[in-house]
Amino acid sequence: MKPMQPILRRTIIARSLREMNGGSGPEGELIAAHPAGEFGRLYFRDTPDLGLLLPEGQGGVMWSRVVSDAPTMTVRLNSDGTAPLPIRDMTASAALDPDETGIFAGRNVLLGKRSRETAEVVLDWLRWHRSHHRADAALILDRGPPAETDGFAADLAALIRADETAELAGMTLMVVGFDRPMGAADHGPEWHPLYAPDSPGKDRMDPPEPDPWYAPLGYRLTFDLMRQRFLGEARAVVNLEVMDLLAIPEGEGTIFDQALASETGFLLIRGQRAYPWSLRKDTEPGFGDHICLRFDAPPRDSRWCVAPAALPQGAIWMWVRILGPAPQLSPTMFTRCMALRFARPGSASVGQIVPKTSLVEDEALLARSALFGADPMRQPKELPPEALAVQNGAASGNRVAIVTTMKNEGPFILEWIAYHRAIGIEDFLIYTNDCTDGTDSFLQLLARKGICEWRENPFREVQMKPQHAALDAANDEAMVKAADWVICMDVDEYIAVHTGDHTMKSLFAAVPDANMISLTWRLYGNNDIDKFEDGFITQSFTRAAREFANKPHQAWGFKTLCRNAGLFKKLGVHRPKGLLPTAVDRINWVNGSGRPMPQNQWRNAWRSHSGTYGYDLVSLNHYAVRSAESFLVKRDRGRVNHVDRDQGMAYWFRMNHNVVEDRRMQQILPILQAEFDRLMADPEIRAAHEGCVAAHAAKIKELKAQPKYQAFHQELIGARLRKLSRLHGHFGANVYLAGPGVVPDEIVAREPDEEFFFTVEHAGDTQH
Repeated sequence: MKPMQPILRRTIIARSLREMNGGSGPEGELIAAHPAGEFGRLYFRDTPDLGLLLPEGQGGVMWSRVVSDAPTMTVRLNSDGTAPLPIRDMTASAALDPDETGIFAGRNVLLGKRSRETAEVVLDWLRWHRSHHRADAALILDRGPPAETDGFAADLAALIRADETAELAGMTLMVVGFDRPMGAADHGPEWHPLYAPDSPGKDRMDPPEPDPWYAPLGYRLTFDLMRQRFLGEARAVVNLEVMDLLAIPEGEGTIFDQALASETGFLLIRGQRAYPWSLRKDTEPGFGDHICLRFDAPPRDSRWCVAPAALPQGAIWMWVRILGPAPQLSPTMFTRCMALRFARPGSASVGQIVPKTSLVEDEALLARSALFGADPMRQPKELPPEALAVQNGAASGNRVAIVTTMKNEGPFILEWIAYHRAIGIEDFLIYTNDCTDGTDSFLQLLARKGICEWRENPFREVQMKPQHAALDAANDEAMVKAADWVICMDVDEYIAVHTGDHTMKSLFAAVPDANMISLTWRLYGNNDIDKFEDGFITQSFTRAAREFANKPHQAWGFKTLCRNAGLFKKLGVHRPKGLLPTAVDRINWVNGSGRPMPQNQWRNAWRSHSGTYGYDLVSLNHYAVRSAESFLVKRDRGRVNHVDRDQGMAYWFRMNHNVVEDRRMQQILPILQAEFDRLMADPEIRAAHEGCVAAHAAKIKELKAQPKYQAFHQELIGARLRKLSRLHGHFGANVYLAGPGVVPDEIVAREPDEEFFFTVEHAGDTQH
């Protein structure tokens, strides 16, 4: 067996163009000058104005390419073997760096980028690919300063010398660093959670202090430079991070053999990110700790493997691709073991680099962990108490509880409750705050009569937005715990069942195996109704958005019926939050047409898209504006969640859709009327309802007496906005962000059934 040769160490020296030119000329750096027969290949960084570079055909320039502002050029050498600098007003020449491609000639080379991963990790990385892919060489591009790179090389060499198995015997190893930083100058170290692709809460993170040594790689031609100086004669080269492991090949040959057999010499390799479930305190993570994948994330990383001799002339090696040839997809995948870079002791925890609710154990990773002889921390297998209760039959029926928040919604409460009772919903948990129209006293009365339960919203005590505070409190309520199904929705939203007899019983019969049902909004407009009258919302407002209404983005928001089956940790506005990883296999989540919701929507989605919306079985009819007069009160009241946003003209424009007629809610009128009349037969309930109606009418009168609201109301009921309410479907997203004022009169004059599309370039603040 061949002995292990010493680890080779190289430093790439960057040279100042001005210093090379005797102190004059433009600033910039020459990173490398490599021989290429009678020519030389030059690599520049921080060059002056690209217009100062000589074009092909001048100054000995034979070929040039600029990639992400980084130029590389091939020049004819001077008679003394130096390379002229092809920059205007410069006469300097550069000595060539040595050609060391012979070191890796004929070898299967691992080209790995290291960013402070330990020598122990790199040793395991080398062993794995030596054993399973017959790698016999490795060039490790180290991101640290020279002293740290030297320390890593020494540590790795010591580990190899101490390895009695001699698994790496015969391998050629080289560690390459730079004499100055190659990272993006304004970025922090690339192991910061901000740079972890799956890290939750990035919008709440403070950016790290700049660290150009370890920042994400800024110089885009680094890998081509490695090719030119070291790897041009290799048999094949695979580009990986040192936290990446290629899968064991299954009959298709090693990754290097695949590259040699490919038509273009260029293989694209797909990768998936793996995570530990947890890490033991103060211990370095290893490959064997990575036993989990995200259930809702397909393979999305990529790297490459090439056979250099097969590549066409002019191909350029980049970080994640090769410029020039078309790739073939390798059947071999790789796994990126994220904790090796992002969750080492003293840095981020696993939960800071990936939502743990998205992690599930993977059998293949568990098997690989055993190959490493690891003892990873496993996911808990015990079901939570709620799930155990479900298994024991505590939530086997179809009793539904609605959780909602209200403020000054008095006139609309009774119809909303009567409607949902009529279609089969029995339980209502209602939170209110700061009501002045009798809403809270009305609900207290209904609670005393057993029709709902009422709570004062605790948002001030817990320092949360009102809706979030209510949902947080509702998690501990007996009504919620006892329900078979729970949904969080508002008093301007109505569950409209479009199958069977239009009741919840028919909906559940249509999707008997579902335990999650997302109800996509259908926006209903004001139907050109100006005056507030005490009547049924569901019968008065019959004009709506088209079913295909992908703009504005609010048009396809959804709310979710969730079976109380221990699938999630807590209630959420649009869908429950905190998916329990042990519950992933038990989820059967469908949309309003009964079609499966894709897994990538399970944790964070709040709206449908063109592939997930559906109204065949059920919709959530959203009467966001009601009459123009009632909208004045809504604007005065403020928004329950976005309390800092004015419900102004842009909101009315966005939510007031009078595009098509839809009278299907009239099918439910007989049972709605019967339940409403039954409730109104109680004199106390009638008096409370009529009191709220009177208070609402008085508030409208008060607001219309104010010049600001009077002008606002006149604009609402004007011909322009009335026409715009029928033109939805013709506007781009930026129109809705900017507000109705950006729509020119000639567009307003178009007919709704014409074929046209209008949008704008939107700059500035979003109009609310």
